[in-house]
Amino acid sequence: MITRVYLKDCLSFDEIDLEFDKGLNIFTGPSGAGKSILMQAILSLFALSEVKANIGEVILSDTNICDEAFDISIQDEIIIKSIKKDKVRYFLNNQTISKKNLFDFSTKLIKHLNLKDTSEFDSPKLIDFLDKLTSKNKVEFKELKDSFDSLYKELIKTKKELEKIKEDEKKLEDLKEFAKFEIDKIEQINPSIDEYEELNSLKKKLAKKEKVEVAIKKASPIFEFNHSVINALELMEVDSNFFDEAMNELNNIFEKFSDSLHELEDTNIEKVLDRIEKLSSLQKRFGSIEECLKYKEEKKIELESYENIFFQKEKLEKKYEELNNKIDKYSLEISKYRKETVLILEEKINEYLKFLYLSNAKIIIKEKNLDFTGIDEVLFELNGVALETISSGEYNRLRLALLTSMSEFDIVDNGILFLDEIDANLSGKESDAISKVLTKLSNSYQIFAISHQPQLTSSANQHFLVDKNSGISTVKLLNDQERVNEIARMISGENVTSEAIEFAKNLLN
Repeated sequence: MITRVYLKDCLSFDEIDLEFDKGLNIFTGPSGAGKSILMQAILSLFALSEVKANIGEVILSDTNICDEAFDISIQDEIIIKSIKKDKVRYFLNNQTISKKNLFDFSTKLIKHLNLKDTSEFDSPKLIDFLDKLTSKNKVEFKELKDSFDSLYKELIKTKKELEKIKEDEKKLEDLKEFAKFEIDKIEQINPSIDEYEELNSLKKKLAKKEKVEVAIKKASPIFEFNHSVINALELMEVDSNFFDEAMNELNNIFEKFSDSLHELEDTNIEKVLDRIEKLSSLQKRFGSIEECLKYKEEKKIELESYENIFFQKEKLEKKYEELNNKIDKYSLEISKYRKETVLILEEKINEYLKFLYLSNAKIIIKEKNLDFTGIDEVLFELNGVALETISSGEYNRLRLALLTSMSEFDIVDNGILFLDEIDANLSGKESDAISKVLTKLSNSYQIFAISHQPQLTSSANQHFLVDKNSGISTVKLLNDQERVNEIARMISGENVTSEAIEFAKNLLN
């Protein structure tokens, strides 16, 4: 519930600081005082309306919201702020949040009922409620619905696989040709791991072959002085073994390298360079020869799957048909349960409609094409007339009856309800009926509404007066005597009579 609202520099309001309790919160006041501005300003804190206040803050407690992204657990206090300067910025528990994300977050908490909002009568939402109510009353229904949900997921998955195969089938020859082309292209080069590195090493050797040969030839005369050096060492009585070993090692190196160079004489440098170029093109495309070979194997598997596509298609079609048959049976069974449960909801709605001077609400379950909810579509009629053609007053009262009925079963997440012009242009008895239903509904919802009638106003748990003097709007919580005076003003106008005061007292009692 909302426990506090703070607004600063909000059109005709300088500053607003209000605390709220559970139940029914009503705003009254003279025309043009700023009641609608105030309501819209509170809604703007939830990104449900355009921000008009320069600074705004709302504090909520006892919510059933859990949001890991903002580290919010059930029953945690939630603080939402808005700051309007060059642009509007929103904060949720001191973390910045976009308007869209705040809107999505708020719709878990807030119901804003206006004539444009028809979401309470959305078929999927009503189906979900009927299923929860049925599960509460019939244990076996939950198992049935869980089985349906599981089968439907499998059906959709199978359908997607089948559609892909059918799509592939249309361009099968192209796909097969492409896979073969890719495999052949790699196999023509027939690369092996480490071959590229080895050929590059060979290329380097070939590049310096002539230089090495010339260098060895120039250095070889050193061996002609071998005997002279040994002779000199012996005359100096120095052991010549170190020199013999060094010269033998040098000779071995020269001979070994000369042999390797000799082997290179049969190497075709053009072929080596051509091979390196081909391997390099594969490296550039795939990143490495390992990835190239992996891609080739994938294409082989893909080609094999194309060869087996007719078998796969036949198998999936059989599976799809079996799943469809099972789901058809489950859907029909689920529909029977829903048709029983909808009578309970319909009866409860009509009970409330009697208070609201309406009757004959009918909930029709009509068969539609299968989707994730099953084969049922929920439609409402009032006295045999579709919702699209009933009056706005009738629509509002029917919606209240629906919400109040649903709240009685204690299976939906309730929250905070904002009502637009709920008792405007109603007769006394109609307004009295609205007040009774809203009083009942306020056991499940914290309700905020602007009232034009004394009957609803007198039912409020908190009564706020919005007034305007010298162009400045103010709002205050009324005490008992102030409530009497305001309700009397609503009854008799600016010239409050003693009869109006007495009537106001009776209403409040």
